[in-house]
Amino acid sequence: MRALDIMTTAVVTATPDMTIYDAARLFVDNHISGMPVVDANGKVVGIVSQGDLLHRVENGTRHGKRRWWLEFLLSSPREQAARYVKEHGHNVGDVMCTQVITIADDMPLDQIADLMERRHLKRVPVLKDGRLVGIVSRSNLIRALASVPPMADTASHDDASLRDAIVLEMHGQRWGLTKHSVLVKDGVAHLWGVIESEEEQRAIRIAAESVPGVKRVESHLELPSVIPTM
Repeated sequence: MRALDIMTTAVVTATPDMTIYDAARLFVDNHISGMPVVDANGKVVGIVSQGDLLHRVENGTRHGKRRWWLEFLLSSPREQAARYVKEHGHNVGDVMCTQVITIADDMPLDQIADLMERRHLKRVPVLKDGRLVGIVSRSNLIRALASVPPMADTASHDDASLRDAIVLEMHGQRWGLTKHSVLVKDGVAHLWGVIESEEEQRAIRIAAESVPGVKRVESHLELPSVIPTM
C-alpha cells in the first residue's frame, strides 16, 4: 500500500492571511487537529496545529510573569522577536510551522510510518507534481494496518529450524540469547537465561514471536537474584 491508498483527499487547508480565530473555527467545525497552509498558487508553505494556537495562548499568559533580565540574558534579539510574533500574531502565517515535511503520493506505507515515527509527526501532507493531493495522519496509518489481514503461514516448520530462526533474529543484539538458551518443542519456543531488565525480556519475547511458525512463546527468563546486605 502507498500514500495514495490511505490518504485523506478532502483536505481542509488554511491560508497565511487567515485569522487565528478562523483557523480555530475550522479545527472545531471539521474535528481536526492540524491542517496544511497553502498560498494563492496552492503551494504548501506551512502547517498549523491546535498546539500552535494553544502555545500562543500559553506564551501570552505567561509573558507577564517573565523576568526581563532573564529573557535578556538567555535570548538573542532574533529569538525575542520570533517569540513576540508567536505571542501577538493575529494570522496563521505568524504562528504556523514553516518547516514542512511532505511525502510523495507513491511512498510505501512502511516508509511513511518510519518517517512519522522518527520525526514525531502526527500528520504529513501528500504531494503529486508539487501539488497538494491529500494528507496522511496517524489514524490513516492505523486504519490501514487494521484493514490488512495477517498473512497465513502455510509452510511447515520443524523445531530445529524454528530454533535457528529465533537465534538468528536476535543475532547481533547485546540482549540476544545463545542457541543453548532456546528450545523449541512442537512449535512452542521455550526461552531460558538470566536477563538484566524487563525491557530485555520483552525484546527477547517479541523476537521469538516474530518468527513465522512459532505457535507460542514460553518465557523462563529470570532477573538476577538480589542478595540482601547484612
